[in-house]
Amino acid sequence: MSSLLLLRNGRRAVPVIRGGRTATGALSGVHPVARRFIIDMSYSAHFMDFNGSSIPSSMKKLVVNKLSPNFREAVSTQTVAVPTPGDGDLLVRNRFVGINASDINYSAGRYDPSVKPPFDTGFEGIGEVVGLGLSASSSHTVGDTVAYFGSGAFAEYTVVPAKESVPVPAVKPEFLTLLVSGATAYIALKRLGDLAKGETVLVTAAAGGTGQFAVQFAKQAGCHVIGTCSSNEKAGFLKSIGCDRPINYTTEDLAKTLRKEYPQGIDVVYESVGGSVFELAVNSLANKGRLIVIGFISGYQTASGIPAFRGGTLPVKLLQKSASIRGFFLPHFLSDYREALGSMMQMYAKGKLVCEVDCGDLAQEGRFVGLESVFRAVDYMYAGKNLGKVVVEVAPPAVSNSGDRSPNAAGWRKVNRKQKVPMEEVYDICQDPGWVEDSAHPLRRPRVTHRTAVAEVVTTP
Repeated sequence: MSSLLLLRNGRRAVPVIRGGRTATGALSGVHPVARRFIIDMSYSAHFMDFNGSSIPSSMKKLVVNKLSPNFREAVSTQTVAVPTPGDGDLLVRNRFVGINASDINYSAGRYDPSVKPPFDTGFEGIGEVVGLGLSASSSHTVGDTVAYFGSGAFAEYTVVPAKESVPVPAVKPEFLTLLVSGATAYIALKRLGDLAKGETVLVTAAAGGTGQFAVQFAKQAGCHVIGTCSSNEKAGFLKSIGCDRPINYTTEDLAKTLRKEYPQGIDVVYESVGGSVFELAVNSLANKGRLIVIGFISGYQTASGIPAFRGGTLPVKLLQKSASIRGFFLPHFLSDYREALGSMMQMYAKGKLVCEVDCGDLAQEGRFVGLESVFRAVDYMYAGKNLGKVVVEVAPPAVSNSGDRSPNAAGWRKVNRKQKVPMEEVYDICQDPGWVEDSAHPLRRPRVTHRTAVAEVVTTP
């Protein structure tokens, strides 16, 4: 018995395979057009839910439709088809996504003015691999848990290049905190901070997503750490992670406290607020002090995106103290990213790093669950209510397990169990649910990716 794979296009049946595979694994005797079709579809055997169930045909995602610093005005929720991963891609079912102050800068079009709406938004996510391309299957498998840093995370499913994904041991939001917030603090302090044991470090917004990590990394470097925050609860948290001097600026005058308690000035400032806080940081620098600017959240919601600043005397102040201001933007330091992430993962695994997550459990409207909660989560963060990294639990629709899975169900194609038929050579994409019974892969359902043709197995004497 030999096999003949036919590609049916309309009423015409074109021979595709006349024989088996060569020793190298190539398909022998394949019609040129059909060969391209098979290669394009070869990953579909891998494209399935890890429970053997179908992936929904549609999903929700957030899309920027209008450039605006008002996130609610700029972004809308849309229902679209679940994307198909390319040859080297993973399809990730997002379980958690992270909220960043820069989400508003992105929705306002400040990072790349050449990009026009509509475009996807969201920078980081973590979840399970539910589909993948053939090349990606050499390093990943369906069911893997991965995290990623890239555009388009605010969606129930996201296609991620396999080489850019980060394997994680479990789908925990704590790992998500490291992707942007942790990496920013780790790399900025290492590359720009030049921290030395015994130096004094000031971290503004210290109980926030990235501030919490700056406090811990500076303390690990043997520095005396000061952290600003907006409540006694946050001050208590800062003490618990090693901050030497939490300052609740709602009950203490920050400028007076710094002048009184640190008359020699601050050696390193990790600054993310901007405006008057930035001015205070400049004025508080010690001789040879370094001010690292990782953002200025106080101005992001304005039309210009830049907080007011009286900088006329800035050159004089820097010259008088031989001080410096150093900007940090994570995409410019991606060569350091893998090392930073690996180091932080090890610290967390050993219990040497706290990754505080705020899923809005104490928010007025409750926990952030579902993509629609991203809007609330952004407002929550900009109101300064968060303690730690703000994270949304996406919780996409449950994958359907319905339907007849018996061998007699519609859409099955019988294959002689004594005949070994590789899954990538068998496609039944004419019907739904499109099941293929195969001795090597029982109860597996390839993802329907093309509905313009049908491939079927024909046995010949």
